[in-house]
Amino acid sequence: MSGRSLDGRHAFVTGAGGGIGTAIARRLAAEGARVTLAGRRRAPLEAVAEALGAQAYFIADGFDVTDQEAVARGHDAARAALGPVDILVNNAGEAPSAPFSKTDLSLWSKVIATDLTSVFLVTKQILDDISASPNGRIVNVASTAGLTGYAYVSAYCAAKHGVVGLTRALALEVARSGVTVNAICPGFTDTPLVQSAIDNIVAKTGRRPEEAKASLVRGNPQGRLVLPAEVADAVAWLASPGAAAVTGQAIAIAGGEVMAG
Repeated sequence: MSGRSLDGRHAFVTGAGGGIGTAIARRLAAEGARVTLAGRRRAPLEAVAEALGAQAYFIADGFDVTDQEAVARGHDAARAALGPVDILVNNAGEAPSAPFSKTDLSLWSKVIATDLTSVFLVTKQILDDISASPNGRIVNVASTAGLTGYAYVSAYCAAKHGVVGLTRALALEVARSGVTVNAICPGFTDTPLVQSAIDNIVAKTGRRPEEAKASLVRGNPQGRLVLPAEVADAVAWLASPGAAAVTGQAIAIAGGEVMAG
């Protein structure tokens, strides 16, 4: 993409304090968007804001995506600062691992709340803004785990499959309004979350870090981790006017690991 395709539009990014969320916020700002950086902790959001330079932004800290009241407060404050939201990126999430036999109700409920119910809560709160925008966009960050199965992350797979289903259902409901709703499904991406997975493999198996990393990238035909900037580029395209006819899609960004049909 070239130019500033998102000039003057307000993009609201959850989980903006690190990894993929940070890359998305920076990419949308580079396209001219005014960006709300939403997350629980202020310090990492401030670090992202510094990287945006003079670009208009708002920090929505204390933004717990599982808390309906916190979501409402954060949206109201962001709206007052930057105006109605035109682009919503539901990125916040977590991916703890455990065998199914050791996945208790507490772990299951926490992952479903953080990775799936959060998308419902935030979207429900902001949908009126998006629907009133001439180019309303919702992009949900799912995962290849929303398209296939992986061992030892049953709760995460269930949640991300739910995100893809929600994306497709909502896309149909709002299609005539011009709003688009899509999911992007990254494979293993070079983020602190994946580094934690590598550290976990090392701790549990005694493998060397490079061996643990190789086990994660083995399924990627390109033989590498996805870069956060590559995910952010896909989000920027889906948010652009040129993607107006693309809705209800779950787009894999995984080097060919998953062929989404």
